[in-house]
Order: sequence, then structure tokens, then C-alpha cells
Amino acid sequence: MRIAVAGATGNIGALTVAALERQGHDVVRISRSLGVDLSTGAGLDEALTGVEAVVDAINAPAADEAATVAYLGTATRHLLAAEARAGVRHHVLLSIVGIAEVGGNAHYAGKREQERLVEAGPVPWTIVPATQFHDFAEMVTGWTEQNGVATIAPLLVQPIAPADVAAVLAEIALGDPKGRYPDVAGPETQDLVDMARRTLAVRGREIKLVPTWDGVFGVSMSGNALLPKEDARLESTTFDEWLSGRD
Repeated sequence: MRIAVAGATGNIGALTVAALERQGHDVVRISRSLGVDLSTGAGLDEALTGVEAVVDAINAPAADEAATVAYLGTATRHLLAAEARAGVRHHVLLSIVGIAEVGGNAHYAGKREQERLVEAGPVPWTIVPATQFHDFAEMVTGWTEQNGVATIAPLLVQPIAPADVAAVLAEIALGDPKGRYPDVAGPETQDLVDMARRTLAVRGREIKLVPTWDGVFGVSMSGNALLPKEDARLESTTFDEWLSGRD
């Protein structure tokens, strides 16, 4: 089967490409660095020739809410229009658990715009909401660290291994469109501050963590806001297992 992956050079995109290729599928990589620009649509028609399904795992560069919504909205419009022209039968969008209930986050606003466009678009679709990835705590620490000190919100999350997300996306792309898919999450609830401490310890990095809601994430993400619904699909890789497999 010929499947395209948008955002193919990113973390989840690259893992999804690998998962599909291990199963013997013909994978088209869509990325600006590979000559296909979702911001303008350049190269999309050629890239989608003969493609049956598209997995959208793109990210937006850090920006304010308006710019993020514009970036992801424009990319999604170009992608859906090209898919319709090419006769693509299935659009699979990677989204995030809880974005409908959380305001004040630019990336979440952009993902909501993507979901809106996909739901109203011309291509049969599946939206896959996933929880934060196991490397999320380390990423957040990297955003805020200055002079050996990093602020981090005490988020309650149920993180999932990136490779598990990619495997789910690959599986869904091979099947029929399902509309809104159940939440996809890891097996255990975790505290983001504790995740950061444990990840930094494995990495051998000494950074002082300051738990606070006065930073990247606000109190709208507190409590159960980011946790999956009861009917969620739970993948098996635990945070500890993921940590033990790091380089």
C-alpha cells in the first residue's frame, strides 16, 4: 500500500515511516526539507500520486496562538485539497487528548483548527487523540532551563511511548476511516515533575526543577484535564521501560 506521512522528518513522523516500511509498505515522506512545502502546497500533487492514505503528524514552529492557528490551518487546507485531487481515501490526523477543554495554549488552538478542517473536509478521516509522549518532561525542561534551573508545571499525565503512537497511526492508516478514534494513552498516570526528575537522572543532568503554574502551562491543564477518557486505548510501554531503553 502507498501511504504518505506528513511531518516525516519529525519524531512521530519518522517512527511512523519506519513502522510502515517494516511492514513492506511504500511510504512517501512529506517534509519541506524533502521538497514538499505544506505552507504553499508546492510538490504536494506529485508526492500524493497513487497514495491511498495520508498520516498527518506535522508540528508548528513556536509562535503565538494566531500564528500557530494560521500555520497549521494553511498546511491542513493544502494537504486536504491535494488529497482530494489525488483521490486519497483516508486522512489520519494525530491530535492531542483534552484540547477541547483547555484554553490559552497556542499549540492546542492550532490542533483544534486542524481537527475542524479535517472534520469538514473532502477526505474520509480518522482523528487520533494521543496523550503526551514519554519524552515530554525532558522537552519542557529544555524549553525553560536557564543557568541550571527549570520551571515545570505539576501536570497529571498518562504518557505514551512515541513508538507506540507511531504503531497505532500505522495500523489505523491501513484500515478504513473511523471518524474520531478513542483516546490513545500509555498504561500509567504520572506527575510531570517526577517524570522530569527521573529523566534528568538517567541523562546524568543536574537541573533544579521549580514546580509552578506560572510558566508554559496554566491551571486550565490541572487535575484530570490531560488524562484520557474511560474508553481509551492503552498501549503497554511504561515510562520506566521507555527510560531504560534510552541511549
